[in-house]
Amino acid sequence: MTAPLLPADQAHALDRAADIIRAGGLVGMPTETVYGLAADAGQGDAVARLYAAKGRPRFNPLISHVTDIAMAERLAHIPPLARRLMEEFWPGPMTLVLPRRDTAPVSELATAGLDTLALRAPRHPAARALIARLDRPLVAPSANPSGGVSPTTAQHVLDGLGTKIDLVLDGGPCPVGLESTVIAVGTSTETDQATLLRPGGLDRNVIEAVTGPLARAGDGHAPASPGMLKSHYAPNAPVRLNARTVKPDEVWLGFGDIAGDLNLSARGDLAEAASHLFAYLRKLDADGARRIAVAPIPPTGLGEAINDRLRRAAAPKDASELDIDPA
Repeated sequence: MTAPLLPADQAHALDRAADIIRAGGLVGMPTETVYGLAADAGQGDAVARLYAAKGRPRFNPLISHVTDIAMAERLAHIPPLARRLMEEFWPGPMTLVLPRRDTAPVSELATAGLDTLALRAPRHPAARALIARLDRPLVAPSANPSGGVSPTTAQHVLDGLGTKIDLVLDGGPCPVGLESTVIAVGTSTETDQATLLRPGGLDRNVIEAVTGPLARAGDGHAPASPGMLKSHYAPNAPVRLNARTVKPDEVWLGFGDIAGDLNLSARGDLAEAASHLFAYLRKLDADGARRIAVAPIPPTGLGEAINDRLRRAAAPKDASELDIDPA
């Protein structure tokens, strides 16, 4: 049976979603970045069901979603720099990886055994209302099969997971269209150094105006952050990057002056390209593309995050192959 679809701005729909999550169920939830698959972060059985529904590797930690700084303080130790980032960018598309409190009501399965916790306060009113109703953190990775294209509409969620979850809240298209930027603060040293673990929906430049130059993630044996598998965000068709010409068996995803078969942004607007990225990859897949060629995307601003996602889409689809430096 396919999950019901309810309007995310209706109180009865949010009440029903909260009841489902309390009972250990799974709900497709809109956020400003992409649609998340929400479950109670503290219920190990619910988190296990979420992993199973997505087919997600269990060593990839999940983000816990909160309403505000006060809720975050119940879960993690917040260094001064992290607090400044929260005050500047929350609610919004920034995830902070922080030292976890021993008392944090978050399942070990959700943190993949790490002593850190990834926290975000989403901006979308439906996500905020749902978390507030439960007064508990919600894990909410992208609501799609693991490794596939992230969903930016409720229909995308139904297409990928409709028979495996309990409800989808329809909040319309996601305005940002890229996952959150992930920053670690105070997790490996006693300094307030901020480290970029995953580029995303916040431009590095606006973050560095607060933090100074961001460090890069070092080598390790398991992802310290969600979205750090090498093959990720991948359509079924093989992807070729920086394509200025197209081969006979390819469809062309254009940008700017390269029109292609489908154009991320004809006017070369990176924010517009980010909002279209996953939906357009999904459309080309649904149209039966055998191979996808992608025009060059400038590496500046949001182009950094777009290129990060495209590199993962083009990588070999081997979930055991890790990439610890996604920046």
